Amino acid sequence: MSTNVESKALVIERVFDAPQELVWKAWTEPERFKQWWGPREYSCPVAEIDFRVGGKFLQSMRGPDGKDIWGIGTYKEIVPLERFVVANSFADEKGNVVPATHYGMPEMPLEMLLTVTFEDLGGKTKMTIEHEGLPAGEMTDGATQGWSESLDKLAASLRE
Repeated sequence: MSTNVESKALVIERVFDAPQELVWKAWTEPERFKQWWGPREYSCPVAEIDFRVGGKFLQSMRGPDGKDIWGIGTYKEIVPLERFVVANSFADEKGNVVPATHYGMPEMPLEMLLTVTFEDLGGKTKMTIEHEGLPAGEMTDGATQGWSESLDKLAASLRE
């Protein structure tokens, strides 16, 4: 994994020992998504995915304390098996956008942009995540750790 700190966006790259189509399905199929979304100590009890341009997702991450953190997003661009762009926000359980402060986090933009690209490496897949809108410092550091732990879970789910 590498991160790019010069950019205003958090950029994370990871190579998975799995075909591109399987890594893509981990993002687009709710049951697969629920297997890996969230840092190590979190589960994902809810994942609703309407994977089309203009479609929405609603997901929750349940922490070890049993509290859920909800997120919602709208798909802005989809190039099958290659790339998607989604505008995402914190939300309540009904899908209403809420500020990060709703969950006791520092103030952040109400909407951030996530661009995920997939590259076939002959049976392996290079995935790049660009997370735009995170404030520098503590929130970017926390997001880097959270993404790393989530992607570890994704790698494990692809081996099952």
